[in-house]
Amino acid sequence: MLYSLPYIPLFQDLTPAQTTLLKSLFEDFSCPAGTVIFEQGDPAQFLYLILTGRVAIHYKPYDGPPLVVTRLNEGDVFGWSAVIGSPKYTSSIISEGELTAIRIHRKELWNLVDKYPETGRTIIDRLAHIVSPRWKNAHAQIQPLLNSNHDSAKRSLNTTRRARGHEVHEG
Repeated sequence: MLYSLPYIPLFQDLTPAQTTLLKSLFEDFSCPAGTVIFEQGDPAQFLYLILTGRVAIHYKPYDGPPLVVTRLNEGDVFGWSAVIGSPKYTSSIISEGELTAIRIHRKELWNLVDKYPETGRTIIDRLAHIVSPRWKNAHAQIQPLLNSNHDSAKRSLNTTRRARGHEVHEG
């Protein structure tokens, strides 16, 4: 699946060196229909980009049954908590068909930002734009992570989100 990186919109118009670098950071992921990829409350480890298939985002409020928040398809991203520094996923993700995706571990993504700031910022900015139709202030909330030390920015971002009552679902 990684051979297709230049053809995925997230990676288009990158230099061959940037594409090679990203291929070393992303890994293939696939699963059959009905697979729980992660549960709400699991440690936020990976960000996923769907190549083929469909997933459903399930959210369980403390006072009610689980709800399907939305469904995601080819080209969509999920596991956003791994990017913004949340320690746990805020929703569950369940495949609704055979799924093929690529994923990146949160530490690899932030190492990319630290070691290769131009490439890292480009990828983070593009990820925020992919998510933004479902999370309107994704781009604004990711900027503190890019503009300063990302560890202190993540703490500040999480405090701000809690104070404003924002809940980010994994999509």
